[in-house]
Amino acid sequence: MLLSVSRDGRQRLGTQIETQLRGAIREGRLRAGARVPSTRDLACQLGVSRRVVVEAYAQLAAEGYLTLRQGARPCVAETVRGRVLSSPGAGVPAATPRFDLRPRTPDVSAFPRSQWLRCLRDALRTMTNAEFGYGDPRGAEALRSALAEYLGRVRGVAAVPERMIITNGYSQGQGIVCRALAARGARRIGFENPSHPEQRRVAERAGLEIVPIAVDQAGVRLDELERADVDALVLTPAHQHPTGAVLTGERRRGLLTWLRRRDAIVIEDDYDAEYRYDRAAVGALHGLEPDRIVYAGSASKTLAPALRLGWLVVPARLLAAVTDEKDLADCGTASVEQHAFATFLARGELDRHLRRMRGRYRSRRDLLLDELARALPEATVRGVAAGLHATVELPEDYDEHAILDQARRRGVTLMTMRDFWIPPGTGAPTLLLGYAQIPIPAIPTAVLALTDAIRSTRQR
Repeated sequence: MLLSVSRDGRQRLGTQIETQLRGAIREGRLRAGARVPSTRDLACQLGVSRRVVVEAYAQLAAEGYLTLRQGARPCVAETVRGRVLSSPGAGVPAATPRFDLRPRTPDVSAFPRSQWLRCLRDALRTMTNAEFGYGDPRGAEALRSALAEYLGRVRGVAAVPERMIITNGYSQGQGIVCRALAARGARRIGFENPSHPEQRRVAERAGLEIVPIAVDQAGVRLDELERADVDALVLTPAHQHPTGAVLTGERRRGLLTWLRRRDAIVIEDDYDAEYRYDRAAVGALHGLEPDRIVYAGSASKTLAPALRLGWLVVPARLLAAVTDEKDLADCGTASVEQHAFATFLARGELDRHLRRMRGRYRSRRDLLLDELARALPEATVRGVAAGLHATVELPEDYDEHAILDQARRRGVTLMTMRDFWIPPGTGAPTLLLGYAQIPIPAIPTAVLALTDAIRSTRQR
């Protein structure tokens, strides 16, 4: 225990022990129920008489800070919960919503725990001693090789292990690329409008100026891109987030022309393209121009955000700079998990998991669409051919803010398009309804509660 006493101090030894323990409990460093050393152990640690510690513990027990029982280790009393000082600004954890329709995570309850555990055990058994060191900052060669094969087969990515970097999720990958671009002289970076605000913050933190580029149902608008004067561009071409638009073949060709003429860099965020329901998935843009496109993916939507596994396929001219940024950031992603994921891929576990989940998500999507069609006939639903959420556009005179408030009162949590616009972006009131986390039996009730919230705002 981190205590100290001074025989030259003005306080008695027992008082010093009491003061330090009392302070640790009040400040929350020792929580209710935490065990403290026995009187014999603490006396030995501090080099004092056991009697001194016995008397200090007795005083703290009399004040209600400690619980002392014959034959049991002393512990912090349960009754001190109310005395623990909260840190400044600490908020009360938000209550779990009755229906969570936020388009954030996949169905993590379906995570293949037993298969992952087997892969973890195999990784621990087969990794060499050297592989438990820092290793290559780009990541474990076994995972880079497995990912290169998988991405080439499933997404049409022109990947080779030497140009891949394993990251702690997509956000870190985007961040190190943006820092490398800024170090090379880039100043302005385009983002689809609307787009994810946290990703824009990552680019701003790297010192880049954000330039909004409008999107429509065919993807990013090339006329605005031509006028934007940007050095780089972040895109979600396979399934635009959050509108759900897919970049058309004509726009892809125009984008590549702009990219080569401008000699710019595109960061392709391929976040959930494996989930396509009405036809085969659209291939990645990267395969058409691998020397100017950074391909970025992660396991956050396919498996679970908790894995914190992401990857980059980097053009040769950026490889050294991005590798250096990754090395500076954290000296490399956790190796055991990398080896486990390499085995997971090689055994076809990810393929099997995605096949299962595509069927489940499609069933949830279809039921959600049926319920919305009955309950909200005035709404226009888009972006449902792929991904894990639907965009529900309402007539112009509906109030997004009021709908969010009324939905929250009914235990429904969702997001709206206003959360993603780059000011001064405007558009029709649009709800974003994620269907990955909500069980099928709950969907009709959730839509009913949401419809009631929307109708209440009309009455007001």
